[in-house]
Amino acid sequence: MHKDLEAKFLMDFEKNQNIVHKVCRIFTSDRDAHNDLFQEVTIQLWKNYSKFRGDSKFSTWMYRVALNTAISLYRKTTRRIQTTPISDFSYKIQSIDYDDSEEIHLKALYAAIHQLSDIEKAIIFLYLEDRPYKEISETLGISNVNARVKMNRAKEKLKTLLTP
Repeated sequence: MHKDLEAKFLMDFEKNQNIVHKVCRIFTSDRDAHNDLFQEVTIQLWKNYSKFRGDSKFSTWMYRVALNTAISLYRKTTRRIQTTPISDFSYKIQSIDYDDSEEIHLKALYAAIHQLSDIEKAIIFLYLEDRPYKEISETLGISNVNARVKMNRAKEKLKTLLTP
């Protein structure tokens, strides 16, 4: 049974791992921090996978775990985060190197996003992923109206930050 669960997790994870890379890109500013956060999110996903009931799509659940992990780790203003060594776990995940060459032209946008609050970062990230407001509100655990209000405020902040 454990092997079946592990195989299903690996399949679901490998199909959707770019979600984790994108969350890491939003919440980190260098490759080492990106890799540390990727590792921690992966561990949290595996630890909680047996609790995934399928009430939502796997990708929605993955967004929620990834964002909650990133927000809780980076809410503290310390630069050093505590991570769990991946070697403590018996499964192996084949990680595909993240190619950010396409995103170089988005450097200014990411710099502006890094100046937003954690919740604003999460909302903008989900918006950029073309997630509907219903899914954004479910993922973040807020009302649909609240998601729309926070989105409009975050967009206004980005406009201000990106206008010279």
